[in-house]
Amino acid sequence: MLETLKRTGAVTGRVLQQLKHDKRLLVLSTVFPLIVVYFIKVIFDVLASPGFNISRYVVPYAGFLVHFITFVLTAIVLVRERTAGTLTRMFVSGYTHVEIIGGYMLAYSLLGTIQSLGVIIEINLLFDLGFETSRLASIYLVMWMLAVISMALGILVSNFARNEGQVFPFIPLVVLSVILSGIIAPVEQLPDWVQFTSYLTPLFYANEILQNLIAGGVLSDDWTSLVSLPIYGIAVFILARLTLREMD
Repeated sequence: MLETLKRTGAVTGRVLQQLKHDKRLLVLSTVFPLIVVYFIKVIFDVLASPGFNISRYVVPYAGFLVHFITFVLTAIVLVRERTAGTLTRMFVSGYTHVEIIGGYMLAYSLLGTIQSLGVIIEINLLFDLGFETSRLASIYLVMWMLAVISMALGILVSNFARNEGQVFPFIPLVVLSVILSGIIAPVEQLPDWVQFTSYLTPLFYANEILQNLIAGGVLSDDWTSLVSLPIYGIAVFILARLTLREMD
């Protein structure tokens, strides 16, 4: 067990060193979400009206933004790693599936932490949400968990792509999750078969928790959705581990 942790840490260190020198990826993952949030602000300023609850939409939209960007970047980077032969060399060096995936997850979790923190600070400042610190911390936790799940999903998708272009057909499925999550319209108003598919996206559980927090609740009010997020992440991690190829 200790040896596994050491080897996982070694993978994490290597990926962090790689991220340090990949300026374009760092900008895309940290600065680009902030730019998008600003344009969301511009749009909501146009739609604003006395009876329009901005926080009802902007908070889950910010969560989706983190989910989407993290998923796409992770998937593309992992495909790039595979085509460059990095993953194959790791397997040849004796690293296991769990050590490789775990190492990448830990490294990108740090990036997701910074990304989520930047987004939540910006939406709080731009939209003047007026939430107390404890509620902002709870919202941040949900976004962070969503970002980690997105990494696992990105790794899973990258296992089925042989080049970066093959990642893009999966992107509409992530965009579709906005509709299925209940952010635009309540899930209960959707057809029964569509309601069932809502449970297949992590954004549904995240939105359930976020809406409760926006309404003045606390995390413990919705234990079902709160527990469902890490369970979803563990399930995706297992699938990613089972489908990770040692070589093409």
